[in-house]
Amino acid sequence: MKKGKTFIISGPSGVGKSTVLRALFEGRDDLYFSVSATTRAAREGEVDGRDYHFIAADRFRAMIEEEAFLEYAEYVGNFYGTPKKYVDEAMEAGRDVILDIEIQGATQVCAKRPETVRIFIAPPSWEELERRLTARGTDTPEKVQKRLLRAKVEMETAYDYDYFVINDTVENAVKELRAIMCAEHCKPAERMNRILKK
Repeated sequence: MKKGKTFIISGPSGVGKSTVLRALFEGRDDLYFSVSATTRAAREGEVDGRDYHFIAADRFRAMIEEEAFLEYAEYVGNFYGTPKKYVDEAMEAGRDVILDIEIQGATQVCAKRPETVRIFIAPPSWEELERRLTARGTDTPEKVQKRLLRAKVEMETAYDYDYFVINDTVENAVKELRAIMCAEHCKPAERMNRILKK
């Protein structure tokens, strides 16, 4: 049985990552979406293990010491991180793992596991990104501008990624993601190991 691979998906706020990933997972049981751990309290309707792995702060710090996270960060007084355990279990079961994480987290993961595949999802244009952020209706115009400035900084790091997907339509973005994932499993080393059963 083939071993799964880890794919990092990054991109600016408003680019449509969640929508694209929902479509990518439709009808697929060979994919595993990595659920982050956090020390913040569960909000109404959130389920432990589905939305987040909710962990006490002391336990989270102990897990940092144990190097149990692929990446972690502190944000507004709470810790967030990607537990290795669930990622490794899914890969051993032959499932590809999807990490939806920020650029800083991606850098941490790749420092530990250079074989991780990084995919950056971008908008078709700045005008479209601004339109999408505004259409959400969750931010003030000032907040939208801040998100656009951050997006420009994030786009500059996209050169470090392995692939660049433009989310002009969800269908096209999903088609490209599937093609990338298929191609990554066609590398000579993996195919030869399967033939020679190494």
